[in-house]
Amino acid sequence: MIYLFLADGFETVEALCPLDLLRRAGADVKTVGVTGQAVTSRQGVTVTADVGIDEISVSDAPEMLILPGGIPGADNLDASDKVREMILDGARRGAFLAAICAAPYILGKRGLLRGKTATCFPEKIFIERLLDAEYSDDGVVRDGNIITAKAMGVSTDFGLTLIEALYSKEKADTIAASVFHTRS
Repeated sequence: MIYLFLADGFETVEALCPLDLLRRAGADVKTVGVTGQAVTSRQGVTVTADVGIDEISVSDAPEMLILPGGIPGADNLDASDKVREMILDGARRGAFLAAICAAPYILGKRGLLRGKTATCFPEKIFIERLLDAEYSDDGVVRDGNIITAKAMGVSTDFGLTLIEALYSKEKADTIAASVFHTRS
C-alpha cells in the first residue's frame, strides 16, 4: 500500500503524474485527502481523494508515503498531525518517504534528512529547510529510503524513480518506454 497525501494548494502535476505512473506499474496507491475528501490544487484542479485522512492509521503500515509540493499545499501537509505521525512511523519502519518541490522541507523539519543527500525547489528558503542534509542540484535524488525531487519539471522522473525503488529498474524502464519518456 502506498499513500499519496493531497492537501489544498498541492501542485497538480507533482501529485498526479507519479500517481498515474505508479498505477500503470500496478502499485496499490491511495490518495489521501488531508484537507477534505475534495482537494483543490494550486492550479484550481479539484480531485476527489480515495480516502480521507481520518480513514488511515499507522497500523496500515504503507510501504511508501508521497508528499507533493506546492505552496500552500506543502504547508498544509506540514500542519497535519496525522501526516506527521505517518511520516515518523514510516521512517521508523524503513518505508520509502518521497517528497517533491517544496515538500522535502517537511522531512527536513523532522530530522529525517540528517546525513542524507536531498534536493528540493532550488530557492534558499527551501534549501535551508532541508536542515542537516547535503543539498544536490540533481532533479531526483534517492538516498536509501528517502526520495526527493526538485520541481514539477521532473515529475515523470520522480514517478519512475518511485517505481524503480518499489520494483526494479527494468519495470521503471518498461513504464518509461510505454509513455515514450527517455530517462535521464
